[in-house]
Amino acid sequence: MGVEMRDYAIDLFDRWTGMWNGDLALADEIMAPEFTLRYAQPGADIYDDIHDRAAFAAAIDKFRAERPGLVFSAQGEPVVEMSDARTGFIARPYGARVTDPDGAVLRDLSGTDILRFENGQIVEVWSVSGGLGGRSFYA
Repeated sequence: MGVEMRDYAIDLFDRWTGMWNGDLALADEIMAPEFTLRYAQPGADIYDDIHDRAAFAAAIDKFRAERPGLVFSAQGEPVVEMSDARTGFIARPYGARVTDPDGAVLRDLSGTDILRFENGQIVEVWSVSGGLGGRSFYA
């Protein structure tokens, strides 16, 4: 796999992270018109029935409104498998940090997201974390 293909997958993951950090316009860019979400976190069953961009962006917006001070970041080494320049998988650990209005860290959590993409858009997501009771693997 070429460096450009790997870089494409990493950039897609970074845009995925940006969407979760509130850039909801990215949903139209990076999500396929129809997709499947598989979230293993406690309380994440609301994502089971979301299969379109608008509903997903609305769910992320609501999620963020309920968790002020939450910032996601890519962490660890990505694992990339691609069959061509815009189709494949990327799996990468992520961090979720919650801070108070003064910037003090309230929670640091980790998880892993696996994105399957076709023709440059995400068609399936697998996400695993311990939820609010989880722990951080990357300080």
